[in-house]
Formats: sequence, structure tokens, C-alpha cells
Amino acid sequence: MSLSEFLGDVTTVLDNARVSYILTGSLAAAYYAAPRATQDVDLVIEVTEAQVEAIVRGLLSAGCYVDREAALVACRVRGQFNAIDPRLGWKLDLIVRKDRPYSVEEFSRRHRGAILGVDMWLATLEDIVISKLEWSRLGESERQRRDVVHLLERGWQDLDREYVERWVAELGLEAEWKRALSTRTP
Repeated sequence: MSLSEFLGDVTTVLDNARVSYILTGSLAAAYYAAPRATQDVDLVIEVTEAQVEAIVRGLLSAGCYVDREAALVACRVRGQFNAIDPRLGWKLDLIVRKDRPYSVEEFSRRHRGAILGVDMWLATLEDIVISKLEWSRLGESERQRRDVVHLLERGWQDLDREYVERWVAELGLEAEWKRALSTRTP
């Protein structure tokens, strides 16, 4: 199964369950900048427990492995759960949207776009930058930092810097933002 087919299956499951979602992470970053190799698909979802049950059934029917109990716990605590397609090893991270002002606004700014020919909801360039800055802080990940720099280099002209800087300040990401700006080549 190709990544395109996997994305198609996943979006069909979510649409059938009437779950709102945003593609984020490295795959969404590839929409704005050159892609890098990844086996993961990261989706932020707005979901109820009843919808989680429908997602689990749909993913199992599509041939994925998913732990129902882990999915229900993730829904209750606004955490994350995953599904794996064992045929080619694609991993789907389903992240329940946090109930904080930034996450609500991020979700409201999503837009439609095509990834590998699959029409889906995408995070904006600005929100991918902010998300990767957060992941960078949490995990001190050099890969996340490089992704941010690459996004800034490719998307600087289109970036709503005022929006990014507002949320960088509110989320306490100033050090990560300054580091990315100092590394970026104009």
C-alpha cells in the first residue's frame, strides 16, 4: 500500500466518522517545503468517545492495528494514540486537540490542500512552524529545528510573522524561535 492509498483510507475513515482533523508534522511541512523521509502521518483531531469507536472500527477494517483502549484513554485525557498499517509500516499518530486557545485557533485556520493527490485538511505554514517549535522544545530534537529553518527559508515571504510571534510569546517559545531565526539563511 502506498502512502497515498494510506492517506486516502485514513481520510475516508475520519470523514465517515464525521471527525474534524488537521494534517500536521513532517508530511504537512512537505506541502510548504521540500519533503523529507517519514513513515509517520500526524493528524490533530476533534473527537468524542463515540467517534473514537467509529475510527477504531474503520481503521481495523482498513487493515490497521489500533488499540481501542489506548484510543479511548487518549480521547479522555486529550492525548494521542496511533494506528499502524502492518503491510508497509505506515504509522498514524492521532493527536486529540488540546483545549487551549492556541490549539483552538490553529484548528480554525486549517485549509484544504492535496498531499500526494489526496485532498485533506492541512495546518497552515505558521501553525506547522509553531508546532515544530513546541516539539523542538519538548524533545530538543535537531530534526524539528532543521524542519523549522527549512520552512522559514522556503516560506518566509508568505509567513504571517505577527501571528507566529504572538503565539511564540504566549507559548514561551522565544528561545526556539530566536534560534531558528539565527540559523535561517535569507
